[in-house]
Amino acid sequence: MTPPNTSGPASEPAAPAANANTDAPPASSPKSEPATPTYVIGHRNPDTDAICSAIAYAACKEARGEHGYIPARCGNSNARIDTVLRKFHTPLPLYLSDVTPRVRDVMVRNVISLPENATCAEALELIDEHDVRVLPVITGDSRVLGSISIFQLGGYFTPRLRSPRDMRRVETTLSHVARALNANILHLHDPDRMEDLYVRIGAMDIRSFGKRAGQGSIPIAKTIIIVGDRWDIQQRSIQLGVRALILTGNLPIDAEVVEQARAAGVSVIISPYDSATTAWVVRTAATIEPLIDRTFASVSADLPLGELRRRIAASNAPAYMVLGDDTRLQGIVTKTDVIKPVQTRLVLVDHNEMSQAVPGAHEVTITEVIDHHRLGSLNTQQPILFINEPVGSTCTIVADLFRRDDLRPAPDIAGLMMSGIITDTLHLNSPTTTNKDREMLAWLSGIAGVNPRDLAGDIFNSGSVILANPPETVIRADMKIYDENETHFAVSQVEELGFGNFWKHSKDLSVALGELLEKENLGFACLLVTDINTQNSLLLLRGDKNFIDRISYPHLEKNEIFELPGIVSRKKQLLPYITSILREMQAEKM
Repeated sequence: MTPPNTSGPASEPAAPAANANTDAPPASSPKSEPATPTYVIGHRNPDTDAICSAIAYAACKEARGEHGYIPARCGNSNARIDTVLRKFHTPLPLYLSDVTPRVRDVMVRNVISLPENATCAEALELIDEHDVRVLPVITGDSRVLGSISIFQLGGYFTPRLRSPRDMRRVETTLSHVARALNANILHLHDPDRMEDLYVRIGAMDIRSFGKRAGQGSIPIAKTIIIVGDRWDIQQRSIQLGVRALILTGNLPIDAEVVEQARAAGVSVIISPYDSATTAWVVRTAATIEPLIDRTFASVSADLPLGELRRRIAASNAPAYMVLGDDTRLQGIVTKTDVIKPVQTRLVLVDHNEMSQAVPGAHEVTITEVIDHHRLGSLNTQQPILFINEPVGSTCTIVADLFRRDDLRPAPDIAGLMMSGIITDTLHLNSPTTTNKDREMLAWLSGIAGVNPRDLAGDIFNSGSVILANPPETVIRADMKIYDENETHFAVSQVEELGFGNFWKHSKDLSVALGELLEKENLGFACLLVTDINTQNSLLLLRGDKNFIDRISYPHLEKNEIFELPGIVSRKKQLLPYITSILREMQAEKM
């Protein structure tokens, strides 16, 4: 399978293979990627829990003996994530910008093709051997000249009783004829000359043959005579000066006849087939050049598969040539190829809503979901493993899966899961925190040999998101988009040590939030800024005035900034409050 689009964002290098894009060296050399990997991936704009749970769940699968699971991400890293990964000697996961199925995922790469000077016999042999219907015709440097199909070849060999002359005609060389027949060559005169030749079978009496051979519009010098062990016909053909004499059935011929033919400039070859088969095979020695369809359809390997399906539905083209930027042939795709199952497989961690998943996730196979958020509108074509627990962190669930199977994660993996729990629960201070979060954090601490309090200090002191990034990046750093009661909205969150940095940049952040509204076509968008020390938050809000007017928390500035004492959880506190207002607004419309 061709990997999905792994082009990294402008701020980071592209990830050409799993475990690339690293900010820290890997603990060991990377393993080769399996033919059909399953990507374990968090939500867009990933936070620490999304990154760490993806890495940890892939490690859990490996520990179970289930191979081919690769941790991935669909967004940029940040200072907090980088701090965690460096501390636990783990590379940044593979970057997947889009998993939308594309032509490259279904195209045939090992293309069976022909040169322009190939014969119909060679085309038919390839079609039969490889069970294909269309063959690209290419130059020596893999540039496409056109295509030839079984339908074009069939049309060429279809009998035309009203044009018997055309049924005898073959444009070829004697070398091509001999190769098509796999013949025993006794003598070839000027074998590589391309010419129009006409096939006749010497089956009649010598008297009839002599009369008919010199009559009609077909020149003797362009005639191929197919004959068995008829010495008299052989002699007469040589005397008349035919272009070639083909003996059938591997029958012997007198040496004297061969010498006479050589002296007269008549070619002599022996066919292994009977006369009827030989006549048919000689016609297949015609070159494909006049049959080539030079108005071929082409596409890029990057074209989304959905767009290709639309093109195919509106076209009669038997196949599409897949060309690279250099116009060279990369593959071929037919109507039957587009119904192939796409091999890309995903395990979603830390989310279960398509609006938060990597672009294209709804078009590929989702095999599992490991999450701790509310249930969204996720549909799958087959039953899947779906684990959703009301705990504070996805890493808590993954750690519990290790323990259930009596597996002990590596110390660095344990440290990553500790980091996910600490950041998502604000070191067990968030109202989302459960006893399982506390239990798993203590268990992991013993394995990693790391004090949770010290780790929390390292993480939360790793730098201000607001100071380290431009406003538009701050807004998207941990943003989730929701659809609720016919409203499309976004909620972002950052954690800070105090609100000083926010107030210094609040105007710029407000402008960025307004730009996000327009770009994503949102009803409203908000940024929750949480003070880790006081466990309070501020809410910056832009959008629907009717919605904003219903906010019951204290207004601090121009109906844009609100004070939310005791609110630290987007999932358990802010989102339920927002959805209650939306339900109220929806009820008033009815």
